Amino acid sequence: MLELIQIYWAETLAVLSVVFGTVAATHAAMTKREVRSALGWVGVIILSPLVGALIYAVAGINRIRRASLISRRALELDEIWRSLSLYAVSREAVADQFGSRFGQMKLLGDKVSRHPLSSGNRVTMLSSGQETFDAMCEAIDAAQQSLILETYIFDRDAIGLRVADCLISAHQRGVAVRVIVDAVGARYSVPSIIGYLEEGGVPVATFNGQVIMGLRLPYANLRTHRKIMVVDGAIGFVGGMNIRAAFVGPNASRDTHFRITGPVVADILAVAAEDWHFETGEVLLGPEWRVQLDEAVPGAGTLIRAVVSGPDAHIETNHRLLLGAFSVAERSIRIVSPYFLPDTTFLAALNTAARRGVQVDVIVPSQNNLAIVARAMMGQFDQILKEGCRVHLSTGPFDHSKLMVIDRQWCFIGSSNLDSRSLRLNFEIDLEVYDRVLAEQIEDRIDASLVNAEAVTLEALRARSLPNRLIDRLFWLGSPYL
Repeated sequence: MLELIQIYWAETLAVLSVVFGTVAATHAAMTKREVRSALGWVGVIILSPLVGALIYAVAGINRIRRASLISRRALELDEIWRSLSLYAVSREAVADQFGSRFGQMKLLGDKVSRHPLSSGNRVTMLSSGQETFDAMCEAIDAAQQSLILETYIFDRDAIGLRVADCLISAHQRGVAVRVIVDAVGARYSVPSIIGYLEEGGVPVATFNGQVIMGLRLPYANLRTHRKIMVVDGAIGFVGGMNIRAAFVGPNASRDTHFRITGPVVADILAVAAEDWHFETGEVLLGPEWRVQLDEAVPGAGTLIRAVVSGPDAHIETNHRLLLGAFSVAERSIRIVSPYFLPDTTFLAALNTAARRGVQVDVIVPSQNNLAIVARAMMGQFDQILKEGCRVHLSTGPFDHSKLMVIDRQWCFIGSSNLDSRSLRLNFEIDLEVYDRVLAEQIEDRIDASLVNAEAVTLEALRARSLPNRLIDRLFWLGSPYL
């Protein structure tokens, strides 16, 4: 057989190309939701015999949907969900407090998200890395029963070791500790923090780092971009901040994180527990993992919904909710994002809001940590500027925050960037918050970043040299993959 293959190797390659190409192209055509995506993959497969099929097998197939659904069914056995109905919020209650249009937003959230809008919550904004890591370490040091942490990047630097030492100490005093770090994010520092935590006895899992077709590489896509920590089922942390020293110090990058208490912590915990189960098979249903609601008052506090997105049963949940929010805006939409490369549907919704007289402001960093993303954004800004939206380049250190406020009363905060990875390919967690106090705090944060910001104008974009504009557009063409 081997001799025949050696003799007829060209014919063998041709047959393999046809067989694998046909299978891969058929799979792409039958499973992709968008025409552009299906056509793109079919083109890659046909134009790159064998290699295209291999690339599709590594980067194009969603292998996560079934396992995620199984783990969710296991988590629903926990009796804690029965008591959460006390904190349910009606559409009428939202409409009475925030207006009928936000009552419609509540209904939309119920349709597109599996998690309810709940009352009895409290949210505290943490505006710097130092404030965030101090609050996280304080919560870890006070933990008595359980602690789960999930993050994209967990560097083995001064901050990472500080948090790791707190986790190891909690484990050694009997707290049930679980840590999930994305398989790609774990490699941002060498050596990885994973070995340090394992040496300290902490149970650790790397997310989605399986072997692919004999290659010891994690999937290029389908990353967990979530930043979650839940302590004793009572205190949650959610936001955009990775665990790394880059967010602390005199020239530190900026980001915004949030400390949460109340019933929504149950949903945040369920998300992290589901991801832990997906990687390890362990179901976190013991008494130490119960949610504590002793201080939460039904009908009071802040209204919050956990918005879970990912390339499984929750695909584009964040995208759908944001489109709805743009449609109900009457006065203002203010967006802070380090990477602003959404699809044409998202841009059309913003443009429609601007045409209705809504003031739309998009704030991105003037100095981006990803130069090609900055160039791609420059290649896209004209699509919203010409419709009346405003774009600002914030000066100072790189700002990694993901913030949105609509009409000074509805907020969207969490881990999602406004690009294809966060809106389609990554696992994300955000919070939909109805709270004028938090909205005012975020507005103040945005106003401060605009003091020395540079406005991007159509005239300035058109004044750029032709080579620069061409490079911007070439990078923009690759924006779905950046």
